[in-house]
Amino acid sequence: MGKLVIGLLGSPLSDGNTAKLLDRALKGAEDAGCTVEKIEVVNLDFEACNEMFFCRDHDTCIMDDDMQQLYPKFKEMDCLIIATPVMTMGIPGKLKSMMDRFQVFFMAKYIRKEPFISKERRKGRKGLFICISGMKTPEVFVGVKLTARAFFDIIDCQYTDELLINDMDTIQDVAAHPDLLESAYQKGYLLGKSVFEYKSDH
Repeated sequence: MGKLVIGLLGSPLSDGNTAKLLDRALKGAEDAGCTVEKIEVVNLDFEACNEMFFCRDHDTCIMDDDMQQLYPKFKEMDCLIIATPVMTMGIPGKLKSMMDRFQVFFMAKYIRKEPFISKERRKGRKGLFICISGMKTPEVFVGVKLTARAFFDIIDCQYTDELLINDMDTIQDVAAHPDLLESAYQKGYLLGKSVFEYKSDH
């Protein structure tokens, strides 16, 4: 089995532009020799974080929902690709709620000082952020990038690359722009290759 790359789709549209870009990036990672798994946040059943702080002293959340099956995957993965549109100058609410539920990782790393990911593994875990916006102005990505970087840091995955596409209201369909799909593919491929390059050096 190859190294595991998880693709996290934050868009509520399973066949929209964000999904198409993520699929191409995952194809690139797969062609690089990785095992890939796509997770669509819209299909997950979970509640928002209620700050019960059970995870302050335990390595999981007290809330029994679909997040329980995600925590082990995010511990085991080698790379993460997050793909999301910008909504109201931020990321979609359900994706943000999912990220907030990773207090489990936050408490382990920053409060108990017992992170789930070792220092050696942390060096090889890489992250790619794919984000689209209907607006043309580049500033539209400022908030979402800060959120993505914070999440990658909490789960000990380096924010190593990004694909930011604005003016989607004009572009409309990425399928009509093979250059954008190719860019997603190449970034996914390079992300996948980096896992094996890291392994060969350590």
